[in-house]
Amino acid sequence: MTYSAPGKADRQGITLIELAEMFPDETAARVWFESRVWPNGRVCPRCEGERTIEASHARMPYWCPACREYFSVRTGTVLERSKVPLRKWVYAIYLHLTSLKGVSSMKLHRDIGVSQKTAWFMLQRIREAFDDDGDRPFGGPVEVDETFVGGLEGNKHEHQRAKAHGGSPEKDPVIGLKDRETGKVRARAIEQTDAPTLQGFVRRHTAPGSKVYSDGHPGYSKLEGDYDHNFVSHSAGTYVIGDIHTNGIEAFWSMFKRGIVGVYHHVSSKHLDRYAQEFAGRHNLREMDTLAQMGMVASGMVGKRLTYEDLIK
Repeated sequence: MTYSAPGKADRQGITLIELAEMFPDETAARVWFESRVWPNGRVCPRCEGERTIEASHARMPYWCPACREYFSVRTGTVLERSKVPLRKWVYAIYLHLTSLKGVSSMKLHRDIGVSQKTAWFMLQRIREAFDDDGDRPFGGPVEVDETFVGGLEGNKHEHQRAKAHGGSPEKDPVIGLKDRETGKVRARAIEQTDAPTLQGFVRRHTAPGSKVYSDGHPGYSKLEGDYDHNFVSHSAGTYVIGDIHTNGIEAFWSMFKRGIVGVYHHVSSKHLDRYAQEFAGRHNLREMDTLAQMGMVASGMVGKRLTYEDLIK
């Protein structure tokens, strides 16, 4: 029996005991992953051939006669070449999704019995499943805003502070959109907050003709031609004019930053984009039952690849 999650009376959660009963062994975990990776029946991840057969290979249980290759449910997903048992992957996904602001690699390594290095790599692979670049543009109205992520100058060691390098405080910009109709969010780390970058993000993720609400940043000033663009001038002390405001996306930034400060403590510029996508993805799944959330993450792993070498280079 599942239970209502606190704060979401209509959302069904899963207890740890229920999770253990659902996934008592590796076979149960494999069958579940296969149901998410191949919802319409098993296909070859290389040639998409449907005439596959079971094989006696030690690690690759299926064979594709068309391309003459062995494969498993891991092939063609972010789990490819992972030696971590699928049952531990199930628990990692569950723990990460049921923790409101995510789970640290230190906690995950203790909870499922892997090294901290392995836990960190697993979490980065799970974050890869939240990549939403191929999703349809929002229909609006949308709120767009940018924020900056980085430590306070006063908390840094003296040699790390900007004044020691003759520069200004270095923080990394992140841009986000919230669609008021669906409540969904998209967020990406960006290199700079100039007009081409800000407008390019809006145009890539928002359908032409949509209503767009922003603050008074000049980078959004040329959206009027393709969008119904209105803004509030925060610098003038104006934050709400009727429906014109960015309160929704700013509330998302609050959760995003609380997660970084409270759980991860520090996120490097190199990996910030993956964290931004993760928090947006978790926000977008928040109304779903826990098992459905887990299924969406497993499905999102298909067609993506992240090697350790690519992660650390």
